[in-house]
Amino acid sequence: MRFRVGAYGVIVQDRKILLAHWNAHGRSGWTLPGGGIEAGEDPYEAAVREIREETGYEASIDQMLGVDSIVVNARNRKRAGKPAEAPLQNVRIVYLASIVGGELRHEVDGTTDEAKWFDLSEVKTLQTVSLVKVAMRLYHERPRNGHLERLPRRRR
Repeated sequence: MRFRVGAYGVIVQDRKILLAHWNAHGRSGWTLPGGGIEAGEDPYEAAVREIREETGYEASIDQMLGVDSIVVNARNRKRAGKPAEAPLQNVRIVYLASIVGGELRHEVDGTTDEAKWFDLSEVKTLQTVSLVKVAMRLYHERPRNGHLERLPRRRR
């Protein structure tokens, strides 16, 4: 199994949330500003760096909202002669953050291509990655232990 740890910021101001448009690996959707932690990097510092890279804003980290972990099963087919990838576990550290400076701008040559403010009520209508739903629950529920109870799966 492969393993990835990322740090992200929930930034809400005047009932609007800041999201970044993720556009990589042939898929896209709105996500929280943030991303992978570099080797030896502190998660707190990674969140601040990623927010700056993806949005242009300088941010302060106000508190940790929680940690989420998901396993993504890799495609079982081989690509261009390469062996099939192993499943990936994503550990996502979610912070509450605030803007302290900078100006909104879009990332260039990264995995996001746009940053934008949305009304909180609008988030449910957007095409988002799974992290956004987790982050919205953490933001609204504020579990004391930083862990969300899994919701039962809906039957189709």
